[in-house]
Amino acid sequence: MFFRVVGQIGDVEIIAVGSAIRELPRLRKLYGKGRWRKLKGCALIELSDGSVVKAELHWYEAHGYEKKELKLKRFLEN
Repeated sequence: MFFRVVGQIGDVEIIAVGSAIRELPRLRKLYGKGRWRKLKGCALIELSDGSVVKAELHWYEAHGYEKKELKLKRFLEN
């Protein structure tokens, strides 16, 4: 499903850090070394059909790297 984030991501929480991330070896191989974290947050997103909804998003990031592999997890009520 294609989507884009409209505005800022809020209510950001850390889900996992370092070796607690199951995908850590793949992240390091693909993007490089760093203190990787898996985070979640809520944001307004625009779907491919043009509708705007609030959703929970998950992603990975490390110092010096922008958000990687942004995933839509579920829709939230406005």
